[in-house]
Amino acid sequence: MKARRLIDISQPVSPQTGAWPGDIPFSYRWTWSMETGAACNVSAVTASPHVGTHADAPLHFDPQGPGIGEVELECYAGPCWVLEGPTDRLIEPADLVSWDAEGFPRLLVRTRHAPPDVTPPFPESFVALSPEAAETLAQRGALLIGLDTPSMDPFHSKDLPAHKRLAAARIAILENLVLGHVPPGPYELLALPLRWPGLDASPVRAALRPLS
Repeated sequence: MKARRLIDISQPVSPQTGAWPGDIPFSYRWTWSMETGAACNVSAVTASPHVGTHADAPLHFDPQGPGIGEVELECYAGPCWVLEGPTDRLIEPADLVSWDAEGFPRLLVRTRHAPPDVTPPFPESFVALSPEAAETLAQRGALLIGLDTPSMDPFHSKDLPAHKRLAAARIAILENLVLGHVPPGPYELLALPLRWPGLDASPVRAALRPLS
């Protein structure tokens, strides 16, 4: 039987990809080049691990939390539901009513947010998760929450209540997904972080396989 195609939900990463203000943007250089006589091409990359589609580790906002290389991989692969969310306000518990948490413990919320780039300036207004919605995710046994925006908390948040409630419930976090081309419904998610012990985040190549 022919396997259903994978839908890429990852943000392309290049020097034009917007980075959170103060983070290191993506850049690369060739350390070996076949054009100059090397046997192969080899590059070196510099970037914050939060540039583009990425997984946050609890260590990102909890100095005692595990790094991304120590998190449980099971959260990042398996049945997932894509939910149509709000476009101009916080996600609230009422927005999660139609989500089948028992059958699909991984939830991606589509807000139709365009991934940030270097022009215009990084957006300070985007859809984030209310603390009450984070609590609802915890109570309903979510394994993972993903947004197509840069953060679970609003841009100017300093105490990061949504991040911290999710970490307390061991709910994995994906940010900067690209979901505008994905209809709401059931999928299989694959979005594994790199095994980087002791680091605060990792880029992921996130993809969905339709289940209907």
